[in-house]
Amino acid sequence: MSDVKVILTDEVRGLGNRGEVVSVAAGYARNFLLPKELAYLATPGNVKRLEQERKRYDVAQAKEKEQAATVAKAFEGLTVTIRKKAGEHDALYGSVTAAELAEALEAKGITVDRRRIELDEPIKRLGAHTVHVRLHREVIAEMNVEVVAG
Repeated sequence: MSDVKVILTDEVRGLGNRGEVVSVAAGYARNFLLPKELAYLATPGNVKRLEQERKRYDVAQAKEKEQAATVAKAFEGLTVTIRKKAGEHDALYGSVTAAELAEALEAKGITVDRRRIELDEPIKRLGAHTVHVRLHREVIAEMNVEVVAG
């Protein structure tokens, strides 16, 4: 199998960011990236088009980053309380999910996509926890989560 050079149209975790030219296996490009429109082939014409789009994209990215930084300020000192049933030794029945955290944030007036909430591991104990929310590629906010017996 040979590698193919593609230009990413969106951020692909573990591969690269939008606008980068990366080399991937031909099958990965043909079966995943191209059908889902996450990339297009890096032909000379497409590379020229990328350079033109990059200027507009940089301006849009700066604006997105600025908006994300504004939202990140709302997370400063914010504590979200989640009520869960717990058993012995403060162990939860089930775990706190990103969707539950997104709902709790919504109740406080902050709208965040649940996929942006990064749980390193499921929260399965009562008490205080710190959770990261990736608002932008370069802006990560910290949120305090208090899990109480309910």
